Amino acid sequence: MTTPRFKLYHYPATRSARVKWMLHEVLDDDFEVEIVSLYEGEQYEDDYLSMNPNHNVPTLEITMPDGQIEHLLESGAMVTFLADAFPEKELAPPASPLSLERADYLQMLYFGASWMDMILWQLRVHENLLADDQKDLRTIERYRSKFAEEIEPQLRRRFEKHPFICGDAFTAADCIVGHNVIWARGYGLCQDEIFRGYISKVSKRPAFVKAFADARSFQKEAPDGSELVERFTG
Repeated sequence: MTTPRFKLYHYPATRSARVKWMLHEVLDDDFEVEIVSLYEGEQYEDDYLSMNPNHNVPTLEITMPDGQIEHLLESGAMVTFLADAFPEKELAPPASPLSLERADYLQMLYFGASWMDMILWQLRVHENLLADDQKDLRTIERYRSKFAEEIEPQLRRRFEKHPFICGDAFTAADCIVGHNVIWARGYGLCQDEIFRGYISKVSKRPAFVKAFADARSFQKEAPDGSELVERFTG
């Protein structure tokens, strides 16, 4: 069977990095990457909007051997799809009926891609992206507290029992949760030794090293006069 071609529209150290990590896990380097200059507003250009009307990254373009093209827009869907598309990599429990192992894996993958993501995104929006007169300190304080008091204890209980988020083996869910723990640490969260130990383990994976090799080019603060700040609506 001929493998589809994959192209990732990416900006360093954002949610697209977790997809890049997963692509390296399953394909090594056999995929294409195109950088989308978010601060210059490339995500608002017509060609990009025709693929991704949400004007963000990642976008994963999948070209099938018969020429059909699909664009995935949600990083959780991309990671799930890739894990299931390459079962020989053993990055996801098999989709067996009523498998509790599979259920737990999906729960943590989507916990990372939804609840964790939402809180961290609100912090990024209000601390780094909105114009000063639109930032809400109450929102920042509320979501910092929610993460520390609700998210961290759930993760800590798991890491006290097992080295990875779903047990003794690394899974695709770690691409989501691992990225989010790094993201959280950038905001002063997940500072305990147990989180440092977890990141130490996942960051030794060759696919992780490749996925985050460009992370130093990430700009946390939008430059003055950035197209993103002028057009950003949260």
